[in-house]
Amino acid sequence: MPLEGLLGRKLGMTQVFDKSGQIHAVTVVEAGPVVVTQMKSIEKEGYAAVQVGYGVRKRLNKPMRGHLKKLGDFRLLREFRVAGYDAYSVGDKVGLELFAEGDLVDVVGVSRGRGFAGGVRRWNFHGGPKTHGQSDRHRAPGSIGSGTTPGRVYKGQHMAGHMGAVQVTSKNLRVIAKDEAKGLLLIEGAVPGATNGTVRIRRAKKQGKKK
Repeated sequence: MPLEGLLGRKLGMTQVFDKSGQIHAVTVVEAGPVVVTQMKSIEKEGYAAVQVGYGVRKRLNKPMRGHLKKLGDFRLLREFRVAGYDAYSVGDKVGLELFAEGDLVDVVGVSRGRGFAGGVRRWNFHGGPKTHGQSDRHRAPGSIGSGTTPGRVYKGQHMAGHMGAVQVTSKNLRVIAKDEAKGLLLIEGAVPGATNGTVRIRRAKKQGKKK
């Protein structure tokens, strides 16, 4: 059974026309190739998986160099579960052959960091009324709870705070096209993360309808 996905780098967005002349907004992802760095078995680790390396890192410590066994100085090591790992061995390269045009994929990435944000931007609060002499309450959060009951603030209360920079999964995105010569994957719609951010592309777990 092949790997369930690849690691890649988000390059940005553009638009393409399909054969019928319909336009599609797509995200261009430089997907793979990844190198198999370790095989994990049920007998030894308790589960079957393939560890892969992606990207280039300038410096590695000696334990990591020993683990990689001169396969390369990889920036990222990630695991993909497999039903059986007989199809791969350490040192194998895996690329865009995992995906075909029309496939549905889930893309996992870290959303863009927005810094410290107020309630209006972070949680779409309406803010206070802009009349009756209120000059400084337009974007204020308002009450956060009763003083008598519960007499405290519930955990998870929507308030101002750090926004973004969290793991996000965009599900059931369609592969519009791929360029194996350049290693590019064109995925319909938006993909989480900033330009040049690392993303994880895998076959959709909850398959919708292919168009």
